[in-house]
Amino acid sequence: MKIAILGGTGSLGRGLASRWIKSGHDVLIGSRELEKAIEVAISLGLEESQGMLNIDAAKACEIACLTVPFAHQEATLLSIDSSLNQKIMIDATVPLMPPKVMRVQLPQEGSAALKAQAILGAETTVISAFQNISAELLQTDKEIDCDVLVAGDFLEARNVVIELVKDAGLTGWHAGPLCNSVAAESLTSILIAINKKHSLAHSGIKITGH
Repeated sequence: MKIAILGGTGSLGRGLASRWIKSGHDVLIGSRELEKAIEVAISLGLEESQGMLNIDAAKACEIACLTVPFAHQEATLLSIDSSLNQKIMIDATVPLMPPKVMRVQLPQEGSAALKAQAILGAETTVISAFQNISAELLQTDKEIDCDVLVAGDFLEARNVVIELVKDAGLTGWHAGPLCNSVAAESLTSILIAINKKHSLAHSGIKITGH
């Protein structure tokens, strides 16, 4: 698939990009700054033309993945206008609000994914995923012992994203409708607290019973 990573110059965007590139997908690196997008694209072994502004990446892709900090989520989505109409957008946004990142703090919409859906409108299908995965590990070839919760209102769209999770070397699980994204988003603050208290580097979640 042709995947646009909006905010793809950050650590999570780079990590997902590198894994999807290795699995054969056509990846576009989007950014607010064209020069930075081109720089990261080249560093990932892509063509210079695969680094572009977020709006151009959104227009050119089949599916998008948003990997920006929560503070930039709204501005990024507003900047791409209607470019994702009739497309799926994976939202990996976690509503962390520094300095108290170990405290669950949710936006008034209920979750970051629900906020994204409200901004983009019904023409775009928002699917929540990748909130609890170490961006640092994604940038390596290491096996990641962590599962991905995939929430969204449409089963077929969740199936598409679960296949992309698999292509990134991870196991994805259907986690119900988009409103359930609140659980995965909240878990990130808990995992940060666990990392600090127990001197761990990459705590994650694993679904058992299978």
